[in-house]
Amino acid sequence: MLISGDSYRESLRRYKPTVYVNGRKVESVADEPLLTPGVNAVALTYDFALREQFKPVMRAEVPAVGAHDVNRMMAIPASSQDLLNKLEAVRLVCQETGCAERYLGGDCLSAIWQSAHRVDAAKNTQYVARVRTYLERLYAEDLTLGVAMTDAKGDRTKRPYQQPNPDVYLHISERRADGIVLSGVKAIVTGAPYMHELLIMPCRNMSEHDGAFAVCCAVPIDAPGMTIVARPAGRPGEKGAKFSGKYGQSTGVVLFDKVFVPWERVFLAGETEFAGPLVYDYTAHHRHTCIAARAGFGDLLIGAGALMTEANGIDLDRADNLREQMVDLIKIVEGFYACGVAASVYCTNDTQAGISVPEAVFANIGKLLLATQIYDMHRIAHHVSGGLIVTLPGPDEDHNPATAGRLSEVLSARSDIPYEKRIEVARFVEDLTASYQAGWYSVISLHGGGSPEAMKMEIWRNYPLGNKVDLVERLLERGILTDETRKITRNRQPGRCCDAGCQVPAAPTTVALPAGRRLGAVT
Repeated sequence: MLISGDSYRESLRRYKPTVYVNGRKVESVADEPLLTPGVNAVALTYDFALREQFKPVMRAEVPAVGAHDVNRMMAIPASSQDLLNKLEAVRLVCQETGCAERYLGGDCLSAIWQSAHRVDAAKNTQYVARVRTYLERLYAEDLTLGVAMTDAKGDRTKRPYQQPNPDVYLHISERRADGIVLSGVKAIVTGAPYMHELLIMPCRNMSEHDGAFAVCCAVPIDAPGMTIVARPAGRPGEKGAKFSGKYGQSTGVVLFDKVFVPWERVFLAGETEFAGPLVYDYTAHHRHTCIAARAGFGDLLIGAGALMTEANGIDLDRADNLREQMVDLIKIVEGFYACGVAASVYCTNDTQAGISVPEAVFANIGKLLLATQIYDMHRIAHHVSGGLIVTLPGPDEDHNPATAGRLSEVLSARSDIPYEKRIEVARFVEDLTASYQAGWYSVISLHGGGSPEAMKMEIWRNYPLGNKVDLVERLLERGILTDETRKITRNRQPGRCCDAGCQVPAAPTTVALPAGRRLGAVT
């Protein structure tokens, strides 16, 4: 059942999590001004799913559990078409909010669903049944889930079981007949304060000695013993925060002090050999989705940059140098988004779980491009906007009778664009690219979903280098060497020019948007 943004806000009031922001305990997450921009961002994903014009991309079917009209942010993709539509949906909500946050939960559910099938097949466990029951309740209540994956890690030269303080990794501190008890910390949890529940995930490969740390489960946000220490979402209450005063994102450090989790909510508990594959599954889905999220943010920069040049009195059709910069910005955004489309088109099918997985090389290249080019995106926005975005007097001067009139006279650029409109755009660009909130966007783009080095490792691990070696050896008329000791020739996959190993999807679902709006490939 789909609910509205207001219903989501009301649902948060029924939970009583222990949350601290800026050293102060929060009484009601839904009513806390410091968290309002984050709540607004998630609420928009609910409201957009109820709009008929967005229905094709914002709603999904989940055949695995017989669910209909599921919010796309939380749906498990069953086809290439689903992956394409998820890209469109995430780009849509993120071009409105900067980062809508909720899609992380859907990425995690997809990985857990795959993992449950894998572990059940090998260990004769009952994880699939547990995950199915959980999904049925999740979709019936239209919940929002946070992903608690990143541990504090402590001394990074040591494995989890070797840490002097075991709490630097979340771990099972006790096993009981009715469930497990968790202790430790998860260090970076997106949107933690205003989630309904957290999905606990391992963050790395585990050795046979790390059994206590190989855990995956679902925990209500107000579970006894759990404390969230969070930062404000966006820049609430700041006069110059033209965007992040309305939409933003909180992150939280989540402390676990003997938190009990019943067995029906546990999806991995000590099966160390499956921790790494679960992590890989999640990153495959999440890096694909991150591409769409950052493309949405890129749409904001493209629009703001073009509007700022206009407000500065410049015609981009005549200003070759600025037009070239805008084309570079468009190239960056649409370039990494195209990798997301390719990852959707050439997806693989996990037939055991009935799920479609984005193609790893394209997904990781797209995420690597956005991670390393986010700073170029900001630089270009600065280039085309000019220095006014950081030198403009603060918002209080707009109403200062001693200065406001004179400022409006000398800082206007075009007679048909009032001073107030020009400075509004300037502060919008500053908020997106030169404020501490802008720095936050840069860091989450760089490290969110894994560091660039992690993407490079996945590209190298999955790229069919052996195929390229075969090609050159054939052209040299040397024949193809089949020596199995040659590692470089072992990595092969079906070609992307044939039907073997890939799908040919239908065209992406499109929606009719108001004039001037753009959603991915939709015009």
